[in-house]
Order: sequence, then C-alpha cells, then structure tokens
Amino acid sequence: MIKNISNLGDAALYCDFGNEVNQKTNIKVIKYFENIKNLKIKGINNITPSYNKLIISFDLNVINFTELKKKIEDINISEKDIKQDHKLIKIPTCCDDEFALDIERLSSKLKLSKKEILEKYLNKEYFCYMTGFIAGMPFLGDIHKKIRLERLETPRVKVPKGAVGITEQFTNIYTFESPGGWNILGSTPIKIFDQKNEKQPILINPGDTVLFYEINKKEYIKLNEKE
Repeated sequence: MIKNISNLGDAALYCDFGNEVNQKTNIKVIKYFENIKNLKIKGINNITPSYNKLIISFDLNVINFTELKKKIEDINISEKDIKQDHKLIKIPTCCDDEFALDIERLSSKLKLSKKEILEKYLNKEYFCYMTGFIAGMPFLGDIHKKIRLERLETPRVKVPKGAVGITEQFTNIYTFESPGGWNILGSTPIKIFDQKNEKQPILINPGDTVLFYEINKKEYIKLNEKE
C-alpha cells in the first residue's frame, strides 16, 4: 500500500503512496491515518494526511524512526478495507452574480456560458481528499474536465467565508474569510467549520462525498439566518 517510508527531518516520518491523485490512492492514505490514530502509538504528536502522502511527527524522547516505521509497516490493510462507506453531504449554493465573483473570468477562459458551467458543476458528487489550509476547508475532487482552470493570476486579499471555488481538478469551500486564489462561482450559507461544536466541529471529513445544489438568494438569506 505504502510505496516508501522515509525520514522527514529529525522527528517526522514520511509515507509516500505514489504520485497519482485519485480516490483510490487517497482512501489508502485515509485508512492508514485512521488506523494509526486508533493504535494510539506513544510518541506520535501529529498525523497529517494529504492527497497521496502521510506525515507523522513524533517525539524522539519516546520513539525513534526505526521503531515507528516498523509499527507502520505492521499495519495490515486489505483491498476490501479501502472500500469506504462515508456520508454524502448536500451543500446548498447560491450562484447569483454577487456571489459568483469569477463567473465572467471562467466563462471567458473556458468559452462556456454561466449556465453551461453550472450544469457541469452542480448536482455531481465530489470526493473529499483532505481538509486544511484554513480550519475545516475541504479539498474536493474531481470536477468536470471542461471547467478546470488555473488559479487567479493575482490572489484576492480577502475571499468571503462560505465562498465556493474551483481550480484545476478541485473545488473547495472557504470556512473563514481568507486570502485565496481560487475561482469563486458561488457561496453557501452552511457552516462548514463550527469551533463551538466540540464533538464535531468539521462538517466534511476526508472520504466523505459532497453534492452542491443551487438555491436562490431568498433561500440563501433564510438559511443564513438559521446558521
């Protein structure tokens, strides 16, 4: 399952699952991440999954690289194990022009109308590869090949909380107001990260699937008031 395990600095272990970015590879990363967490190995102080890599930081006073590497290699995950049954989360999204900040850029670059872009984007299930950059932000794939586009040439200083963006093969949701260079095509009133919810602060987790569906501004305001 893991292609290679190597040192990353003095107190971190780097698990390489290959160069491919796809659901099958990412599910392997998630499964190792979950198994390592459940083992509660003494000395591990942080585990960071990405699309196809897993970084494990550890305390050299408790465990060393060789010992930790052996424990990771002893984890047995079969092909059956990587078939996941995670939840489907439906995200209401308003794509009115005031929220679709980059729809004109997208339309011009992609040679598609707004309607065509949204038809290819909405009502399709996206896989959550990982969360990060800002707390709870989901990195979701894979968007239709005809609406894939690079990031903005000049990133925004402020992207509004709830903004839904796309770049290359991925789509995401900004969980806080933040700088960013993704192409924004809408906004959701749903709270994706809730720091007041101690039990489940993150709505979307790696391995989950997400479906965006369109709502109008009136529905957006009503849902926003509930949140």
